[in-house]
Amino acid sequence: MSTLRALDRVIFGVDVHSGNIRGDAPSYAVVAFDGENTDRDVVSYRKLRRLIEREGPAIVATDNVYELAADKDALVGFLRDLPAETTLVQVTGAERPEPLSRVASRHGIPYGKEPMEEAEAAARLAASNVGSEVTAFTNTTRVKVSRGRSTGKGGWSADRFTRRIHGAVRRRAREIESTLDGEALEYEVEVTEKYGGYANAVFTVEATPDEIPFSATRVGDIRVEIERERTDGIEFHSLAKRRDYVIVGIDPGTTTAVAVVGIDGEVLDVWSTRTADTAEVIEWLIQRGRPFLIAADVTPMPGTVESFRRSFDAAGWTPERDLAVDRKLHRTREESYDNDHERDALAAALFAHDDRADQFARIARKVPARIDREEVIARVVGDGESVEAVLTSLSDEESEEEEEPEHTPRELSEEERRIRDLERQVERLRSHTEELRGTIDERDEVIHALESDLEAARSDERRRARERREVRRLEREADRLRDERDEAREERDGLSEKLERLKELWKLDHSNFADVSEKRQGLVSVKPIEKFTLAAIENADEEYGLIEGDVLLLRDASGAGRKTAERLAETAPRVVLKHGGLSDVAEEVLFEHSIPVGPASEVRIQEVDELAVARERDVEAVIEDWHERAAERRREQNTAMVDRLISEHRVENGG
Repeated sequence: MSTLRALDRVIFGVDVHSGNIRGDAPSYAVVAFDGENTDRDVVSYRKLRRLIEREGPAIVATDNVYELAADKDALVGFLRDLPAETTLVQVTGAERPEPLSRVASRHGIPYGKEPMEEAEAAARLAASNVGSEVTAFTNTTRVKVSRGRSTGKGGWSADRFTRRIHGAVRRRAREIESTLDGEALEYEVEVTEKYGGYANAVFTVEATPDEIPFSATRVGDIRVEIERERTDGIEFHSLAKRRDYVIVGIDPGTTTAVAVVGIDGEVLDVWSTRTADTAEVIEWLIQRGRPFLIAADVTPMPGTVESFRRSFDAAGWTPERDLAVDRKLHRTREESYDNDHERDALAAALFAHDDRADQFARIARKVPARIDREEVIARVVGDGESVEAVLTSLSDEESEEEEEPEHTPRELSEEERRIRDLERQVERLRSHTEELRGTIDERDEVIHALESDLEAARSDERRRARERREVRRLEREADRLRDERDEAREERDGLSEKLERLKELWKLDHSNFADVSEKRQGLVSVKPIEKFTLAAIENADEEYGLIEGDVLLLRDASGAGRKTAERLAETAPRVVLKHGGLSDVAEEVLFEHSIPVGPASEVRIQEVDELAVARERDVEAVIEDWHERAAERRREQNTAMVDRLISEHRVENGG
């Protein structure tokens, strides 16, 4: 069977073709699916296992995992033998699977009752993230290093032999510890100390076996066993997260904004984009839920929003008249958004929810506990069905039972029966071998447990190990304290430099420092504001307080609107020094409030970090210049008003 590559890796769909896993020699229909093309074959159980091991598919998909294993123990063995990169998926659900035909129909996957058609349906469903991953193991692995042979009976030679084996176990355990440290893997280790070294060392590693950089071995005197830890039972984990029904608000335009709100009114997500096309917006929405109500903030619904509504086959909502800005601001006051477009989309979704909330509540009261309340609401609102019709439909779906196709087992040939008998015999021999090994290990443990004369040495070794750990801990603590000390010294040096700069700024070239403290020598403090925005003004107010009569410095005066200018005017500054140009609206607001504004370039300002001072005479010059310009502007306004009144009077009196 060839492996095709349109997907990252191929997916195997598997279904019983003939026979039964609990009976004799089942065969399987196997479909390899790469996202576009399929390969089909019928193979035996043994060939299926070899095929999975050789090809390493991303997923082995089936409608019932117990078609691949006779019971839970056999299923655990099947999962243990899967390649590390392969996942077993039951596409019909978890512990209580649905009929494959119903799942395929729900997701629009072609389905037929022939085994090969069912295998293909399973592969296509798994490729669409339908189904549940089946697992019996955690992400923790147990690595045991122990003796590879018995130490035998007593005697001088036996003592040397025992000491050599235990020393070899200790060396191998330390090699493994060093390897795990080198790979930065988290682990815990328990050591059983014996004469001359270790009887065994057990590492509990927070990683899967394929992430551990060594394999199980049995060489000479040493045996290394690697076993992934089991879960409490067979677990099923859904491949795809549930997609809830949602209300979507859309604000179209050069910048498209979308907001997603749950049936309960909770804001789930908000997004805006200038570059994404319709397909990208639809994909973003699909990832966040199933839209059943599309809302706009204007009436009638814009064509772009209508196209989104048709794409999801959802109901539409528009207000009786266009939503006013103050209503949108009030409704979204407790939500976060980045721009006005997101605010409008969010307001549309929230007002749509508010308008339909009573209807949602009435529908929910009629829905029994066993029925999905959100699905009923979505179908009633989105599809226009009655509550009774939806409940009847869902109840009928739950009560439907489909017959699973039965596969007639074929009779085994003489050669197949012989193979079956030999396989059973091999399994019995393996089981007996493991029992004998267990007996030998138990006897060895009893023998060495009686060597009480070594207990003192073991206790001493443990004490030294504790001392070494404590020394390492204290060394780490000392390193940490040295780092803190160095950081504190650097911070102290930085503050000292800052203090010197502040002193230099305060003196401002005056040799008599006391003189400066008393008279300030014609200086005035300046309070900087980074940008002409509400956030920057509030930040400056919190940091050093904005009060009446302040001299303010706008580092970037561009972009402010009326609201921002009015907020600045509320502080009643003495003068506003600016870098950059003011907007016409902001300049008009500040002029109306008689707040002098002038270029910062005409004032000599000295700054250290957040602090600044300027010369009083420079500030006075800027204020005086502004008053002259303001007087001229008022004269021009009065002249224009008089000219206008004269013109109106002439018009009214016929020239």
